Amino acid sequence: MPEKWLRCTQFNVFHPNCLGLEMATSKILLLRRAGAIMLLGVGQFTLMVILAEALYPGYSVANNWISDLGVGPSAWIFNPSVVFLGLMFIAAAYFLNRAGWRIYPILQTIAGIGAMGVGLFPETTGTPHIVAAFLAFGIGGLAAVYSYRLQSSPLRYYSLVLGAIPIIALILTALGITFGIGKGGVERMVMYPIIIWSLAFAGYLLNAKR
Repeated sequence: MPEKWLRCTQFNVFHPNCLGLEMATSKILLLRRAGAIMLLGVGQFTLMVILAEALYPGYSVANNWISDLGVGPSAWIFNPSVVFLGLMFIAAAYFLNRAGWRIYPILQTIAGIGAMGVGLFPETTGTPHIVAAFLAFGIGGLAAVYSYRLQSSPLRYYSLVLGAIPIIALILTALGITFGIGKGGVERMVMYPIIIWSLAFAGYLLNAKR
């Protein structure tokens, strides 16, 4: 334990230096808590998507939408998983807000609400599902881009790229441009960069030092 911390805990916990140290320690704990929650949410979702695809007869990652998993025989796996993902995003945003972050938690909360909407309103519901997917993917990409301001190199540059790819791919999906990899392939260029970034960002938060 650092000597400065020993002096604070044993002698003068109300000294300004001690109060500052306590606040910094509290912020680190909040950031790490947010990282742990994000890792749980994104990790389980990634595994459940793979499982859902495997259990869906004839499912094609090129020709099927990701959301097809929410209305087929694997809906009981996919829908609860994506709802849980959204809840974990919102919970993590709460702790990030308590840690003093302001704009980013708003973006993550919106993306979390979108993810929950994807599970609560399957693609058969039409417009509600489309709006939810846009919030999850579009705002999720913006959150990754914005996180550039909150991270150190080199992760901040990866965040820019991994956040830009989903936004571009989302536009291509809306325009029906697939470049030969199918609608499902393009949609995965929306989803997987966000997943990769989320896992990396969660690790970054878990290792927070200030």
